[in-house]
Amino acid sequence: MPWRICYGCVNLHHLLRKPVSTLSIPGAMKAYSGGRDAAGEEAGVALVGVHSEYPRYGEERALGGGTYKGGGAAKHKPNIGYRLGRRKALFEKRKRISDYALVMGMFGIIIMVIENELSSAGVYTKASIYSQAFKTLISMSTVILLGLIVAYHALEVQLFMIDNCADDWRIAMTWQRIAQIALELAICAVHPIPGEYTFTWTTKLANKGGVIGVEVVPYDVTLSLPMFFRLYLICRVMLLHSKLFTDASSRSIGALNRINFNTRFVLKTLMTICPGTVLLVFMVSLWIIASWTLRQCERFHDEEHANLLNAMWLIAITFLSVGFGDIVPNTYCGRGIAVSTGIMGAGCTALLVTVASRKLELTRAEKHVHNFMMETQLTKKLKNAAANVLRETWLIYKHTRLVKRVHPGRVRTHQRKFLLAIYALRKVKMDQRKLMDNANTITDMAKDPFLLQTQNTVYEIVSDMSTRQDTIEERLTSLEEKLTSLQEQVNNLPDVMARCLQQCWERAEQKRNFLHPDTAAAPTPPASTISSYSRTLATTTHPWPASPVLQSAARTHSAPESTSAPPAAQASSPAPHSSRPPLPS
Repeated sequence: MPWRICYGCVNLHHLLRKPVSTLSIPGAMKAYSGGRDAAGEEAGVALVGVHSEYPRYGEERALGGGTYKGGGAAKHKPNIGYRLGRRKALFEKRKRISDYALVMGMFGIIIMVIENELSSAGVYTKASIYSQAFKTLISMSTVILLGLIVAYHALEVQLFMIDNCADDWRIAMTWQRIAQIALELAICAVHPIPGEYTFTWTTKLANKGGVIGVEVVPYDVTLSLPMFFRLYLICRVMLLHSKLFTDASSRSIGALNRINFNTRFVLKTLMTICPGTVLLVFMVSLWIIASWTLRQCERFHDEEHANLLNAMWLIAITFLSVGFGDIVPNTYCGRGIAVSTGIMGAGCTALLVTVASRKLELTRAEKHVHNFMMETQLTKKLKNAAANVLRETWLIYKHTRLVKRVHPGRVRTHQRKFLLAIYALRKVKMDQRKLMDNANTITDMAKDPFLLQTQNTVYEIVSDMSTRQDTIEERLTSLEEKLTSLQEQVNNLPDVMARCLQQCWERAEQKRNFLHPDTAAAPTPPASTISSYSRTLATTTHPWPASPVLQSAARTHSAPESTSAPPAAQASSPAPHSSRPPLPS
């Protein structure tokens, strides 16, 4: 009964124990076998799992793990090797799908630009078969792009399930993820559809004295411009192809420091490594795209904007916040593009000034060399100024005390030079003080006394911890040795007890045979019943013979009486011992 209660307590403990993390699930699942496999499986599955069966992956690749019995057929066990292998395969597949999505998005944008340029140049009309063919290609690329976006987010959900050991995809569908998927599908679904559809566009022409202009414009203008929002896929591809994102060591260090590897982090690293290249590519791309979109918005109402160079001029002066006013946008579409360009231009200008100032700033090594040279020059100036003070002091003393006739003009001249020398000495000391203050900047943190003291304190703490760790390891080693020796002594205890009992019995038997030779019998040593590995002794109701030590002590005290007794008394003395019970066998 007690062992059943203990077994039930153990099972209850495994059922109620704290859920293990995603990395320790395989160890928990392999902890027990046999009749307790079910309890081990239930304890090892995370709280997000609702089933005990996992999909089979990579059967031909032997990524590790065995099989377990459940639901009839043998299923693959989701151990560490299985999960890491599937996660790596999903990473590669997600990268490929992202590349394909970017290719299809850029293909649709290029076909859209070609179709609009050919139609605006008068090569064909919107109702021609060539326009319909180009728009059909755009529609096909858009459908493929939407499918790739759905597949990308499906892989994201699978990765979430693997990372969190979940087996139901609905757990990963949060409101944020659903909103993101819907927004991406809405952005990428906008494109010019096949057919000829027009609307009337009315606007006030600022270049022509406020005349109201009414033009019939195809819907392709309003459906073509939002296609440039597909360029957000470039940031995703940059993230998935970045070495910081693909390198396992970088991701581990980032996880330890609680750094989220996203597009913003990758852009920050690029701005740190090559800020000039990033700003140049961004500004040129913005200049070209904004010029083309402004031309598309304004070319139906104003002939000046039909020329791409005029549109580029307007975008340039707006980006640089100059604004000559010779060309202005008329439509609200063009004005919105101009305002967006001005805001981006202000931000890019600030970033450009920051990058230029960072490039013009001295590096740490250059700053050390500059400080050393300035300190050397100031030391020389300080010595010269001190020498001038001493010289003028001597000359004043000479012309006032060591001459027979004092010349007031010369005394005043040397006094004036004496004051100038003192001022020069003070100025050199002030310059030295400023140089020392400039040397103790953030870039020279290694020279800060407070930081040096903190570094020394941390080093001492680490050394103390290392010393204590070595002491604890030595103590643990000695404790292990003592426990080993104690175990050996406990194992040898039955042999020692058997030998002691054998010796005690032999001494008692020798004493009895010596005192009573007529009752001596064949010796029957008890060693045959006391083995070297026995842990317990048989209990008996017979009294154990007296200790040989006590008998020897009693014989020593009674020796004078036994020598003076007559032989008859000695012969009759064994009579009481004849009734002694035999020794236990």
